Amino acid sequence: MAAKQTDYLAGLLDDEPGDPGSRSSASAQDSPTSEPSLPRSRSGATTLLSRESALARVASGEVRQVTQVLLDPSRVRIWLGNARIYGDLSEDSCRELISSILAEGGQKVPAVVRRVEGVPDIDYEVIAGTRRHFAVSWLRNNAYPEMRFLAQVADLNDEAAFRLADLENRARRDVTDLERARNYAAALERHYGAHQTRMAERLRLSKGWLSKLLKVAAIPDVVISAFASPADVQLKPAYPLAQALDNDAAADAIIGEARRIADEQRTLRDRRQPLIPAPEVLRRLLAAPTARSSEERPELFRWITPMGRPGLTVLSANRQGVTVRLHAGSGASLGQLADVLREALRDLERNGMGLQR
Repeated sequence: MAAKQTDYLAGLLDDEPGDPGSRSSASAQDSPTSEPSLPRSRSGATTLLSRESALARVASGEVRQVTQVLLDPSRVRIWLGNARIYGDLSEDSCRELISSILAEGGQKVPAVVRRVEGVPDIDYEVIAGTRRHFAVSWLRNNAYPEMRFLAQVADLNDEAAFRLADLENRARRDVTDLERARNYAAALERHYGAHQTRMAERLRLSKGWLSKLLKVAAIPDVVISAFASPADVQLKPAYPLAQALDNDAAADAIIGEARRIADEQRTLRDRRQPLIPAPEVLRRLLAAPTARSSEERPELFRWITPMGRPGLTVLSANRQGVTVRLHAGSGASLGQLADVLREALRDLERNGMGLQR
């Protein structure tokens, strides 16, 4: 891990003096193990492998005790503030993790959970470790009913839980830019009162990067549906698309094109053919406003060949001249095109738009 990234992780959960956070929590009644805290390193660096230090920094800067429990995953729900979309997980996407848990005889890296009160049949919710929860649940439902969900219990308020989940998710490439963007947009309202500057400071992010991420989060679902997968919506290429949607006229054209592309994608899926790649989808969406402007200009004259193909179109007629398109592949002979061109010019003259005005 690069030095800058290490420094970033070290300070991410470092609360300001007097700032209300959270504390690590112990509960011996349902805990098979209760481990003493690890001392803080001289540098104070926090990484994903030293989560005990991270949890303590959320609250008081010191680790008092780390409590690990073995749980039935059916009694553990997923916290809604996490970026990862649980419904998008599958056996295929979690295959490597499932195989690893089997090979190691159980889950080795604990998830982070917090207690849930007053909800029947639910005891905890996952703050960090959504894929681990899915993998253990899948194994219990597929020939390994004895498998338990290993978790670390912490007492976290919502904002601290969000920052901890963000800390872990940012180190994982399988959390998509769109998932993270929409997670940040929800957190902006829920935890930071819509103040981007405050959010950027708490998460140790640049204001510009956060602003771009929030912009991408606003891309509507109807546009996202044009892509083969939401995972194709990456921050850098999607940002110009998000900007283009600010213009109402352009947005209408983009949404219309997105619906057409989505229909094409569905047809390709049904036929088990390769889907339209993200760069081509982006190109078509961004070109849609210009294409519509061109299409909306009325054609002054259009000739269709006996074979049903366009042969000649008059695109414009003004004081500078007449613009004519001769369509390739129309099957028309040069003689036919010459005759149709004369007819088109006569038609323009009759309507006061000819070359003689």
